[in-house]
Amino acid sequence: MCGIVGILSTTKKDTAVYIYDALTILQHRGQDAAGIVTSHKGRFYMRKSNGLVKNAFRTEHMTSLLGDMGIGHVRYPTAGTSSGAEAQPFYVNSPYGIAFAHNGNLTNTKELAQELFEQDLRHINTNSDSEILLNVFASELAKLQKQRINEQDVLDSVKQVHKRVRGAYATIGMIPGYGIFGFRDPNGIRPLILGKRTTNGGTKYMLASESVALTALGYEITQDIKPGEAVVIDRKGNIFIQQCAQNPKYSPCIFEFVYFARPDSVIDDISVYKTRLRMGERLAAKIYKEWGDEKIDVVIPIPDTSRVSALQLAHELEVKYSEGLIKNRYIARTFIMPGQKLRKKSVRQKLSAIGLEFKGKNVLLVDDSIVRGTTSQQIVKMARDAGANKVFFASAAPAVRHPNVYGIDMASNKEFIAHNKTTEEVCEAIGADKLIYQDLDDLIWCVQQGNKDIQEFDCSCFNGEYVTGDIDQQYLNDIEAARADSVKEKNNTNESSELICNDVE
Repeated sequence: MCGIVGILSTTKKDTAVYIYDALTILQHRGQDAAGIVTSHKGRFYMRKSNGLVKNAFRTEHMTSLLGDMGIGHVRYPTAGTSSGAEAQPFYVNSPYGIAFAHNGNLTNTKELAQELFEQDLRHINTNSDSEILLNVFASELAKLQKQRINEQDVLDSVKQVHKRVRGAYATIGMIPGYGIFGFRDPNGIRPLILGKRTTNGGTKYMLASESVALTALGYEITQDIKPGEAVVIDRKGNIFIQQCAQNPKYSPCIFEFVYFARPDSVIDDISVYKTRLRMGERLAAKIYKEWGDEKIDVVIPIPDTSRVSALQLAHELEVKYSEGLIKNRYIARTFIMPGQKLRKKSVRQKLSAIGLEFKGKNVLLVDDSIVRGTTSQQIVKMARDAGANKVFFASAAPAVRHPNVYGIDMASNKEFIAHNKTTEEVCEAIGADKLIYQDLDDLIWCVQQGNKDIQEFDCSCFNGEYVTGDIDQQYLNDIEAARADSVKEKNNTNESSELICNDVE
């Protein structure tokens, strides 16, 4: 799960500055690496680096990113490694030169890599499925054997991509001298939205992962790119949108609404904020039904994602709401940190408890979800150390018991604290007095109220049902083995980094 953005201006040449601003707004979607590619007079200008957006780009980098169009990416590693070589956007010089940014995860990567080598005669230089997706698109465009392309050529190539590629992908690409384009997988698992901004100086167009990147920069939302659709915007500002998949089906990832997206975003016409309000209402109803005889003195959210749900839950239960946990805003989101060691270390650094809100009270802690249990265990202990009488725990999402294969770092069910455990056993594992989960039917209802045209969501991490229909146990075993190798590599890297830091100190 990453953040992507593309901007084309019909007049201005300072696109990179606005891409930088958009990536900063989308920073919550990826903190491992950041990159920008712009185009000016038929040439690409690129800067990408590991780390946050503010650290990846300095003044000298920004002044060298020339052009009136460009694309950007913030990376959250789920496939491949965390090396700088796999930071995006990627680039191929044939045909025409294509820069490319991808959010999601492919599920037939091995087959595609073999096809590209044996049939398309294309070389893949990294372990990233994004590079594979780029080369599939580039190969299909090259088959046209045209000196100059038009919008239909791009759209026809996307049609062929949909026939060859499986999995989750929202993408933005750029062809120098021509324009930018974007497309979304036939299930619409990952989001992509289009907007425009008209000024006295001309019109700008933006494609982005979330609406907040558009609205924060003064863009008017035009539309969500629908599952299977592709959009092409040429240098003159002409927009072409076409359905390119044979059997598209709206099946967006429900975890976007639980955790990843910002509450001020709207995805597929669904307000993330209103969804989380409804999650709080439904969870409160379940608590009232099952814990009606339990005295709760205060509801405390685990910042930041659970705040909206916790506030509404407290309102429904008529219980005091308090910000009893203070977050250090200079620590990254722990869920998307590479490596369990970093996650454990960062939880201790990220949060501190206000003793007055805990001492002698029955406290209900509310989190958006419980995945590995790392945060939950430490916060329950923190609450007890602060003097809480009882510590109850509520998850606004159901128990995570199955791997996510569509771009979220949940590759092995052995990492999940709820794996092969009952709710009571998870409660004991995190050290709480009581634990309650949102029901999946209630979660689906909460999201679906925003757009009743969407009849199905990808809920695979909760129910083990994969909307692409191509995931079997052997596939899950393979990604679990790959995950184990990746974790080992990351842990070795982290240990080396810690040794270097200790030596410096």
